Amino acid sequence: MARESNEASLWALFSAGGVVAAFLIPVHLLLFGLAFPLGWLHAPSYESLMALVRMPLVRIYLFVLCSLPLFHWAHRFRYALYDGLQVKHLNEVIFVLFYGGAVLGTGLAGYLLWTIA
Repeated sequence: MARESNEASLWALFSAGGVVAAFLIPVHLLLFGLAFPLGWLHAPSYESLMALVRMPLVRIYLFVLCSLPLFHWAHRFRYALYDGLQVKHLNEVIFVLFYGGAVLGTGLAGYLLWTIA
Protein backbone atom coordinates (compact mmCIF):
# COMPACT_ATOMS: atom_id res chain seq x y z
CA MET A 1 0.00 0.00 0.00
CA ALA A 2 1.41 3.35 -1.04
CA ARG A 3 1.87 5.97 1.64
CA GLU A 4 0.47 9.43 0.95
CA SER A 5 3.01 12.22 0.97
CA ASN A 6 2.58 15.55 2.71
CA GLU A 7 5.13 17.13 0.40
CA ALA A 8 2.59 19.19 -1.58
CA SER A 9 1.25 20.81 1.59
CA LEU A 10 4.76 21.63 2.74
CA TRP A 11 5.65 23.19 -0.60
CA ALA A 12 2.44 25.26 -0.46
CA LEU A 13 3.35 26.53 3.02
CA PHE A 14 6.88 27.21 1.76
CA SER A 15 5.70 29.33 -1.16
CA ALA A 16 3.09 31.21 0.87
CA GLY A 17 5.67 31.92 3.55
CA GLY A 18 8.10 33.14 0.92
CA VAL A 19 5.55 35.59 -0.45
CA VAL A 20 4.80 36.92 3.02
CA ALA A 21 8.49 37.14 3.87
CA ALA A 22 9.31 38.92 0.62
CA PHE A 23 6.45 41.42 0.48
CA LEU A 24 5.10 42.09 3.96
CA ILE A 25 8.03 41.81 6.37
CA PRO A 26 10.14 44.45 4.57
CA VAL A 27 7.27 46.93 4.86
CA HIS A 28 7.09 46.37 8.62
CA LEU A 29 10.86 46.64 8.94
CA LEU A 30 10.87 49.88 6.96
CA LEU A 31 8.10 51.41 9.05
CA PHE A 32 9.07 50.24 12.53
CA GLY A 33 12.82 50.04 11.96
CA LEU A 34 13.50 53.22 10.01
CA ALA A 35 10.57 55.53 9.26
CA PHE A 36 9.16 55.86 12.78
CA PRO A 37 12.46 55.92 14.74
CA LEU A 38 14.09 58.42 12.36
CA GLY A 39 11.06 60.68 12.36
CA TRP A 40 10.24 60.30 8.66
CA LEU A 41 6.68 59.46 9.68
CA HIS A 42 4.72 60.22 12.81
CA ALA A 43 4.92 57.16 15.06
CA PRO A 44 1.58 55.77 16.25
CA SER A 45 0.97 55.73 19.97
CA TYR A 46 0.87 52.54 21.99
CA GLU A 47 -2.86 52.93 22.56
CA SER A 48 -3.61 53.29 18.85
CA LEU A 49 -1.50 50.24 17.99
CA MET A 50 -3.22 48.18 20.69
CA ALA A 51 -6.62 49.32 19.42
CA LEU A 52 -5.56 48.18 15.96
CA VAL A 53 -4.30 44.81 17.23
CA ARG A 54 -7.61 44.16 19.00
CA MET A 55 -9.41 44.06 15.63
CA PRO A 56 -10.02 40.47 14.46
CA LEU A 57 -8.85 41.05 10.88
CA VAL A 58 -5.59 42.59 12.11
CA ARG A 59 -5.06 39.61 14.41
CA ILE A 60 -5.48 37.26 11.46
CA TYR A 61 -3.02 39.35 9.46
CA LEU A 62 -0.46 39.28 12.27
CA PHE A 63 -0.97 35.54 12.69
CA VAL A 64 -0.23 34.99 9.00
CA LEU A 65 2.71 37.40 9.22
CA CYS A 66 4.19 35.33 12.05
CA SER A 67 3.32 31.77 11.04
CA LEU A 68 3.88 31.43 7.30
CA PRO A 69 7.51 32.65 7.32
CA LEU A 70 8.22 30.05 10.03
CA PHE A 71 7.14 27.28 7.67
CA HIS A 72 9.13 28.90 4.86
CA TRP A 73 12.19 28.85 7.11
CA ALA A 74 11.62 25.25 8.17
CA HIS A 75 11.28 24.00 4.60
CA ARG A 76 14.22 26.03 3.28
CA PHE A 77 16.52 25.04 6.12
CA ARG A 78 15.48 21.39 5.91
CA TYR A 79 16.39 21.20 2.25
CA ALA A 80 19.58 23.20 2.78
CA LEU A 81 20.74 20.55 5.22
CA TYR A 82 19.31 17.64 3.26
CA ASP A 83 20.54 18.59 -0.21
CA GLY A 84 23.29 21.10 0.44
CA LEU A 85 25.10 19.45 3.32
CA GLN A 86 23.98 15.90 2.46
CA VAL A 87 22.68 15.16 5.96
CA LYS A 88 20.27 12.56 4.61
CA HIS A 89 20.64 10.17 7.52
CA LEU A 90 19.05 12.74 9.89
CA ASN A 91 16.08 13.59 7.65
CA GLU A 92 13.42 12.42 10.13
CA VAL A 93 15.03 14.25 13.06
CA ILE A 94 15.43 17.43 11.02
CA PHE A 95 11.83 17.15 9.82
CA VAL A 96 10.48 16.86 13.36
CA LEU A 97 12.70 19.60 14.78
CA PHE A 98 12.16 22.19 12.07
CA TYR A 99 8.49 21.67 11.32
CA GLY A 100 7.83 21.08 15.00
CA GLY A 101 9.47 24.43 15.71
CA ALA A 102 7.31 26.07 13.06
CA VAL A 103 4.17 24.52 14.56
CA LEU A 104 5.26 25.55 18.05
CA GLY A 105 5.96 29.12 16.90
CA THR A 106 2.61 29.23 15.13
CA GLY A 107 0.87 28.01 18.25
CA LEU A 108 2.68 30.58 20.38
CA ALA A 109 1.76 33.38 17.96
CA GLY A 110 -1.87 32.24 18.00
CA TYR A 111 -1.91 32.08 21.79
CA LEU A 112 -0.37 35.52 22.20
CA LEU A 113 -2.70 37.10 19.65
CA TRP A 114 -5.73 35.37 21.18
CA THR A 115 -4.92 36.51 24.75
CA ILE A 116 -4.20 40.18 23.97
CA ALA A 117 -6.61 42.14 26.12
